[in-house]
Amino acid sequence: MEERDFFDERPEQRTHVMTCPHCGQQGEYQIEWVVRRKKAQLPRGADDRDRARFAKAQSYMVRRDDPMGCKNIRCRKRFDVVGIQSVAFI
Repeated sequence: MEERDFFDERPEQRTHVMTCPHCGQQGEYQIEWVVRRKKAQLPRGADDRDRARFAKAQSYMVRRDDPMGCKNIRCRKRFDVVGIQSVAFI
């Protein structure tokens, strides 16, 4: 059984305040996350090893958007998202 069988997956957008490293302007950016929530029950056909893995599993989020575009009209340069974890446990 694979790890994705233990989770329900859906996309979600969250707002974060970031500063452009090129122009220094601060702005609110919508970052796309994939939220993986642990299912309430273990799927059918699981053996003892799968039960142990399911017991240890936690809900978590994975960041999808890595490069962002600056919102300043004069700058518009792309920059990497720093300061925000790429994986966060819920």
